[in-house]
Amino acid sequence: MVQAKSWSLTKHFDGFPNDANFELKVEDLPEPKDGEVLLEAKFLSVDPYMRPFSGVRMKEGDVMIGTQVAKVIQSKNNTFPVGTHVVARCGWRTHVVCNGTDLVHILPNWPEDVPLSLALGTIGMPGLTALYGIEEVLGLQEGETLLVNAAAGAVGTVVGQIAKIKGCKVVGSAGSDAKVAYLKELGFDEAFNYKTVGSLEQALKKASPEGYDCFFENVGGPFSTAALQQMKDFGRIAVCGGIATYNDKTPQMGPYPHLTMIFKQLKMEGFMHSRWEHKHPESLKRLMGWVKEGKLQSREHVTKGFENMPAAFMGMLRGENTGKAIVAV
Repeated sequence: MVQAKSWSLTKHFDGFPNDANFELKVEDLPEPKDGEVLLEAKFLSVDPYMRPFSGVRMKEGDVMIGTQVAKVIQSKNNTFPVGTHVVARCGWRTHVVCNGTDLVHILPNWPEDVPLSLALGTIGMPGLTALYGIEEVLGLQEGETLLVNAAAGAVGTVVGQIAKIKGCKVVGSAGSDAKVAYLKELGFDEAFNYKTVGSLEQALKKASPEGYDCFFENVGGPFSTAALQQMKDFGRIAVCGGIATYNDKTPQMGPYPHLTMIFKQLKMEGFMHSRWEHKHPESLKRLMGWVKEGKLQSREHVTKGFENMPAAFMGMLRGENTGKAIVAV
């Protein structure tokens, strides 16, 4: 019998999360039945989406939502023999018994020199989000200029690099000088620290005086207002996130973009990567190919220890990570 640990949401978030929102629980798991497997978490993901999604997809007392790379340590399911590594959407747990319905095999022939944790980042949900936002929503074309905010995060770093692969000019915004320096290492044409510029409007104009064809939006709030003013006519905006608003106790109010969107004839579309789930296998192969070719680099912010899941989550929301925030068990 295996003892499993899990983190549950004791109380829905009201403003920024704190330790009192989480409770560590321990339980004994039963042996797997026919068709079931026992998973052991190796890496767990903490992501911005968990903050707003918890309010609409969780009840108080539920195990925190999330994805992990796990190893099959017991199996009565021929599809997932012992030793198999999978991506599992089973929340903040060290172990779980499941029937394999929602498990996804790690890509076959995964290279030994590529960390398995990238299946939660560049070769996982964030990478897919970046790819679909660029190709399916924005339709980014060679020679165009792309703006991405939260550019040093798990999604933003991949967005910028894919845009460069496609022959575009890329401007990124991030929240520290160290992050800006990292964006330059990745090949971003321009990058700035939004916290230290005197004027967002001037920073955006300086980075691309001719304006922006496409905007990959991760932040929302005042940044979004400033960015829309700098879009070219017929510009396209892919709305992936709004982390500037996730922890608000009172919703932010205006200014409203309608006139700007009308006069510039802008196109804005919200999306989630799951819309193109049928493309995931081929898309993951493409991402892996770029990684192996050295065209797509990754950086991870690793927190060690399952007991530190809440701290890693809150640190990610504060912007402490560069690249993908991961917890290694």
